[in-house]
Amino acid sequence: MNTNAPQLGIDVSKLKLDVALLLSTGAHAATFANTPKGFLALARWLARFPVRPRVCLEATGTYALPVAHFLHGQGLIVSIVNPMAIHFFARTRMSRNKTDAHDATLIAHFAQQHQPRAWQPPTPAQAQLQPLVRVREQVLESRVVAQQHLESAPASTAKYFRAQIRLLDRQLRALAGQIEQVLQAHPTLKESAALLTTIPGVGTVTAATVLAIIPEIDQLDNARQLAAFAGVTPSQRQSGTLTGRTRMSKLGHRRLRKALYFPAITALRCNPRVQALAIRLAQKGKAKMVIVGAAMRLLAHLIFGVLKNRTAFDPGYQRRQANITRSRAAASLQLAPGCP
Repeated sequence: MNTNAPQLGIDVSKLKLDVALLLSTGAHAATFANTPKGFLALARWLARFPVRPRVCLEATGTYALPVAHFLHGQGLIVSIVNPMAIHFFARTRMSRNKTDAHDATLIAHFAQQHQPRAWQPPTPAQAQLQPLVRVREQVLESRVVAQQHLESAPASTAKYFRAQIRLLDRQLRALAGQIEQVLQAHPTLKESAALLTTIPGVGTVTAATVLAIIPEIDQLDNARQLAAFAGVTPSQRQSGTLTGRTRMSKLGHRRLRKALYFPAITALRCNPRVQALAIRLAQKGKAKMVIVGAAMRLLAHLIFGVLKNRTAFDPGYQRRQANITRSRAAASLQLAPGCP
């Protein structure tokens, strides 16, 4: 790991970009507008230095993506990291300041030390899906709020909430139709969605949400990385003789984690793999929400397996693999030298 490699840290806000360029000869800072003209000014500023730095910025949604796309298009390696990673890194450095310029320098130092994974822009199909699933989530949240108000509304105002719910239902149907059109227009995406919906508990909208959010499956080495990306891995708490409750880490993509919640609830009723896991955990006395979290994690593993192997979900796969392993173990014992 080269901790002296040139690194550009960017603190992104709605209106501006505070940047810090770390070189072996020293640090340089500047501020640019978070606009296309500002991106060009940033490129001209970087051209003054005889290096091509790696770039790191926090995941701040729609504010960070335009400059990330621009710099990636300039041929630079770009990393987008979880803001919590920067937060905890600042604590390790005993950082007491909190300014945009300081944060840019902090991000650059974090990237130099940890060399985060390179970010890849979404595919054209993902770029079409992402705004649709994002808006659908917002509309669905509005419908939940409207339904809650309706349940306690007097008769004089209930009709307004019913009208609002009808409107939101029409929007949800329209969005589902548009999502389906995008899936149908991209054969690979359509095939991936069809594979995902073979997993009991995963419907078309959930499949589309997953495909819109997760990185290319070839960029992930194993199912644990996808579970960590979603933030559904367990977080243990233990110090000396004191052991706290194991919780879901939640250090991952919030929308993906949210998209797995209701499918996990459904899978607990209809997915034999998830049901078997739930039974084992219940017998160990685990709480209900711990079981739900484990179901979400197992779904992430199943999603990875289906997409990585390009095969439909097989409820008997794990049992057959266990039988094969036992058969091989028995055969090795029988063939071991010195055995009668």
